[in-house]
Amino acid sequence: MIRTTFWGVRGSIPAPGPETARIGGNTSCVEVVCGGTRIVFDSGTGIRMLGQKLARQMPLEVHLFFSHVHWDHIQGFPFFGPAFVKGNTIHMYGEANSRGTVESAMAGQMEFPNFPVKLNQLASTLVFHDLYAGDSLELAPDVKVTAAAGTHPGGVLAYRVDHGGRAVVYVTDTEHVHGAVDERIVGLAKDADVFIYDSMYTPEEYDGRADGRSRIGWGHSTFEEGARIADAAGAKKYVLFHHDPDQTDSDVDEKERRAQALFPNAVCAYEGLTIDV
Repeated sequence: MIRTTFWGVRGSIPAPGPETARIGGNTSCVEVVCGGTRIVFDSGTGIRMLGQKLARQMPLEVHLFFSHVHWDHIQGFPFFGPAFVKGNTIHMYGEANSRGTVESAMAGQMEFPNFPVKLNQLASTLVFHDLYAGDSLELAPDVKVTAAAGTHPGGVLAYRVDHGGRAVVYVTDTEHVHGAVDERIVGLAKDADVFIYDSMYTPEEYDGRADGRSRIGWGHSTFEEGARIADAAGAKKYVLFHHDPDQTDSDVDEKERRAQALFPNAVCAYEGLTIDV
């Protein structure tokens, strides 16, 4: 069995408040557990609550995969409690490029004057791994993670987890290909049991019809494109993810309703959602 739990589902910036309380205002963090192997995708502010849960299960080994290192995907790590505890091991994976590595990005956000505790002062054991599109890793027997490239300013990786004949795919911060589905993502999501996809905008928000402010080129997608990819890939469930911080709970509900008209087994991610396959 693969158990997927959503700890942070917003994009760009945390969005707390009464109008977002039900869906949740924390930024990206998704936990995927395959038997005894714990995988975490991104360390947005949602990872703080995950850390509180895991405090009861230490010592820990965690495999933390970063889609990319924009702030909303790394900003929660300095508040991830297990990172401060000796005996825990955290493997951190991400793409290295001319602008640096996951290690340099994580260290940078914890340097003075940004944060009082430096990365190298954490008591846990941190192990950094450079990862590239096309790579596949065997984390444990029958637990494989495969990376693919998406489309986002500065680059982004999407991931597929295979275990026990089941598959969960995590695709965030990617912009769809105009006029055609992104075959890289379709290939990654082929026959996936759970397809998590950046559905940040409605089509009207994306092209500027909603408010005169086009989001084209910002590196994000729509529920309409997510449904197209899910259908083309033969995915069983499509999870709308990385909600715009300006979308209220009611807005997200309406986005879900419209997505279900295109792909019936679609659901919007919310904090606390757990899916077992």
